[in-house]
Amino acid sequence: MEFTARQIEIMEAATQRIDKHGIQNLTIKTLAADINLSEPALYRHFAGKNEILLGLLVYFKDEMEERISQLSFEKDEKAGDRLRKIFNSQLVTFEQKPAIVSVIFAESIFHFDNSLSNKVSEIIDSMHKVVHENIKTGQSKNQYSTLIKPGTMTTIITGGMRMAVMKWKLSGNKSSVEKDGMKVLNGILKMIEKK
Repeated sequence: MEFTARQIEIMEAATQRIDKHGIQNLTIKTLAADINLSEPALYRHFAGKNEILLGLLVYFKDEMEERISQLSFEKDEKAGDRLRKIFNSQLVTFEQKPAIVSVIFAESIFHFDNSLSNKVSEIIDSMHKVVHENIKTGQSKNQYSTLIKPGTMTTIITGGMRMAVMKWKLSGNKSSVEKDGMKVLNGILKMIEKK
């Protein structure tokens, strides 16, 4: 999905509004006022609030997948070090754009709209696949313990990282999500990495 510069501006303003005032306070009227645009002008770019939210989710998913695919790994780099790079990239993005966390983690509100909940599921599934492949590769190369199956280990890692991000978000972003998240990841990897 391609976005115009104006659509990106609208989505970024929507993200900021959600971060500051909550998703329930995102309306076309307030958003139009935030960016000094008339409501009819805003409707020329998006059909409504849900289309803006869907655009935000698509935009983040595409950015995330592109960013992760562009990470450079050494040929003989261990699976754990690769996973650290992947999550560090995610955490740095959240640190730089904390408002996006408000949108992604608003999925409980999205369950009334299938297109929004499906897009959140796609984002989760995309990251799940990356982690799952890393665990399978690490186990096949005898770099990770095989006591826990890849699917379960993936859930443990993604769940731990999600909790670290949620704690950071709920604290008002008072700490460093990069440092906190990497502590969690390193703690989990300490349990499964083989020396």
